[in-house]
Amino acid sequence: MADAKVIPFDDDRSRGGGAQRPARRRGVGSRRQGGEKTAAVVRGAAGESGGEETEETRSAAPVHAVQPVPAVTPLPGGAGGSGAQDDVQVTGEESEAPQDDDRAGGLERRIAGGLAFLRRRITGDYEVDDFGYDAELTDQVLMSLLRPMYEKYFRVEVKGIGNIPSDGGALIVANHSGTLPLDGLMMQVAVHDHHPDGRHLRLLAADLVFVLPVVNELARKLGHTLACAEDAERLLGQGELVGVMPEGFKGIGKPFGERYKLQRFGRGGFVSTALRQGAPIIPCSIVGAEEIYPMIGNAKTLARLLGFPYFPLTPTFPWLGPLGALPLPTKWTIQFGEPIPTDSYPPEAAEDPMLMFNLTDQVREQIQHTLYKLLVQRRSVFF
Repeated sequence: MADAKVIPFDDDRSRGGGAQRPARRRGVGSRRQGGEKTAAVVRGAAGESGGEETEETRSAAPVHAVQPVPAVTPLPGGAGGSGAQDDVQVTGEESEAPQDDDRAGGLERRIAGGLAFLRRRITGDYEVDDFGYDAELTDQVLMSLLRPMYEKYFRVEVKGIGNIPSDGGALIVANHSGTLPLDGLMMQVAVHDHHPDGRHLRLLAADLVFVLPVVNELARKLGHTLACAEDAERLLGQGELVGVMPEGFKGIGKPFGERYKLQRFGRGGFVSTALRQGAPIIPCSIVGAEEIYPMIGNAKTLARLLGFPYFPLTPTFPWLGPLGALPLPTKWTIQFGEPIPTDSYPPEAAEDPMLMFNLTDQVREQIQHTLYKLLVQRRSVFF
């Protein structure tokens, strides 16, 4: 580049008007190579004029020999204003280009991952455990379908997630409510998305779940299994996190007037299971599910004809048809309490009815107390 040529001071004086050339025209190369090259040019020019700088050389030095500095740090409104603006624009384009490439690369990776997922589903190249649990389908599809309801519709707030152990078997015991068992699904998303180790919750479900078409298959894929001692002990023995709602249909189908009043916890079979495996029991309290379908009546005759434990009548269902099946957008809170250890009891403790009764009552009282506490703290059903 002709403008980047170093011109000795003596030649500059002989040319006279050379100092009037605009600095921005000769500063292009200097701006790209930085201030160090500019300093080298000045030192070289001073060396050609006789080594040591004198008063005469300082006074005779042309203006354009030291003007690359404003080109490095341009000032608004200066002589090189237009050139500086061009530099800023070019720099911006260079910085945005990698971001565009990253976005394009991320999109390509997502598309490639989706196609690979479809290929595995079509060819059957995926794993399912003995209970029918499909971890890949749960993570990539089913959780993605439940997450908008969890985050946007019910706006679930999770507390005490650190009380769930990082590994090993544990039994989460929760209250049950809401007419339809959405509380179990929301609890499953809460554990999956908020636990630091991303643990999966394996729910114990009632027999009715596994005789309904479509629901049966989806429940198996999500990791649900039959609510029996054999399956629960096997899962805990494999180090899984197991969830149970001992109230069963008595809790989920209770009238709206009895909301947040825990029903009987059965015979305490879940305590016996935890004692046999030495797994901790984690009480869980769910607030917000009681109001999604306010059950004001129960059509018992229709329920018997359909083979259901109850047929709910709410302010919107069945009067509004399919629209009445839409749950109300209540605000939820899920709190996991402090674990109750069971590994300190001897193996024969699982056969002690008094111990099972005491532990069952302890878990129930802890859940009920937390429910009352959360209700006092709640500002509104919907906010």
